[in-house]
Amino acid sequence: MFTGIIEETGTIHGIACGPRSAKLTIGGGVIFSDLKLGDSVAVDGVCLTASAIDGGTFTADVMPETLDRSALGALRPGSRVNLERAMAADGRFGGHMVSGHIDGTGRIASQHRDDNAIWLRIEADVRILRYVIEKGSIAIDGISLTVAKLDDTGFSVSIIPHTAQETTLLQKRTGELVNLENDLVAKYVERLLATQEPGAPTSNLTYEFLAKHGF
Repeated sequence: MFTGIIEETGTIHGIACGPRSAKLTIGGGVIFSDLKLGDSVAVDGVCLTASAIDGGTFTADVMPETLDRSALGALRPGSRVNLERAMAADGRFGGHMVSGHIDGTGRIASQHRDDNAIWLRIEADVRILRYVIEKGSIAIDGISLTVAKLDDTGFSVSIIPHTAQETTLLQKRTGELVNLENDLVAKYVERLLATQEPGAPTSNLTYEFLAKHGF
């Protein structure tokens, strides 16, 4: 589990491509203070497992499902990526619950400055937008952000200077893909409301109940 608070940006040192898979070698600094074999690292929001560690680099295998669903396939040696270690049990929960399991990709449609902030508009498929709400949370390339505006084809977030400085998000150009992970809560609620298998216990969770209690 991650929080969407990026610890540092790293660099892709190498990519070994299989027929439909890949092996990434990623360099960094901060995360190596206690990184161990088998640990999880969110790389641009994608949960990967450190299968080898060599000084200031670690290697992770990327399976076909992950390449199909994320933007990791667009990375090249030298690409900068956002890095976050899994949340420590005694750490502060500064963002929101992020699993590192990407729902899909969006495309940067535009960006413009508004005083000290940068507005970023992301266009995405309706299968992702159905879980997005204004003032709700979404992870973009692993960064926990608040949805400020929403319409039928996309959503907008406002990037503060600290986020711009500490992540790779504003280094991407209009038209580039970003990894998107919806809020876990929305997906679980939908599943509970939609699934009633024969013989399963009846749930009291309804749309009316959620609306009554402010959801």
